Amino acid sequence: MLLYLLDLAGVAVFAVSGVLAAGHAGLDWLGVVVVASVTAVGGGTLRDLLLDRHPVFWIRDVRYVYAILAATALGIAWVHVMPLPEHALALADALGLGLFAITGAQVAEERRLPAVIVMLVGTMTGAAGGLLRDVLTARIPLLLSSGIYGSAAIAGIAAYLLLQAAGTPRRWAFHAGVLLIVALRLGGIYGGWHLPVLRLPA
Repeated sequence: MLLYLLDLAGVAVFAVSGVLAAGHAGLDWLGVVVVASVTAVGGGTLRDLLLDRHPVFWIRDVRYVYAILAATALGIAWVHVMPLPEHALALADALGLGLFAITGAQVAEERRLPAVIVMLVGTMTGAAGGLLRDVLTARIPLLLSSGIYGSAAIAGIAAYLLLQAAGTPRRWAFHAGVLLIVALRLGGIYGGWHLPVLRLPA
C-alpha cells in the first residue's frame, strides 16, 4: 500500500512539473494537460514495457489518471492565483525524480533482477517523464545537462540497495534513497554541483 501511495504521489508531482513547464512554454490548457500527462506517466510506462508488465500501470488502475487530472487542475489554479516561486519546476522535478526512481527500482527488484538492472530501470523510470516533458516544451533536457540529475537517481538507488544489503528495513532504505536523490538534485540546483564536463580540443 505504501508503494502504491508513493507511486500516486510521484505521478501527481511529475504532473505538476509538467504544468509548470507547459506554462513557461506558453501552451494552452489542452497542451498543459498533454504535457502534464506525458510527464507523469512517461517513466512508469517505459518501466512497465521493459519489464513486460501488461497492461501498463495507468491503464490497469484508472486512479492514476484521476491523480494526474487533479494535480493538473491544482497546478493550473495555483499559477493563476499566486506567482511561481523561483526554481518551482526544478523542485517539483527533484521530488518526482526521487519518488519515481526508487519506486521503479522496487518494481524491478521484485522481479529479482540483477542490481545493475534495478539501477537502470529505476533511473529510467525517474528520468524518462522529465525527458519527454523537456523535449515537448523545447527545453534542453535536464537529464542531458551538466547538473546533477540522472547521477542523483543512480546514487540514490545504489544507496537504497546497499542499505538493504546491510540489513536496513526496506521502508527506511526507501526513505534514505529518496532523500539522497532529492538532496543531490537540490545541490545541483542551488549549489552548482555537476559532473565533470567533457570538453574536446578545438
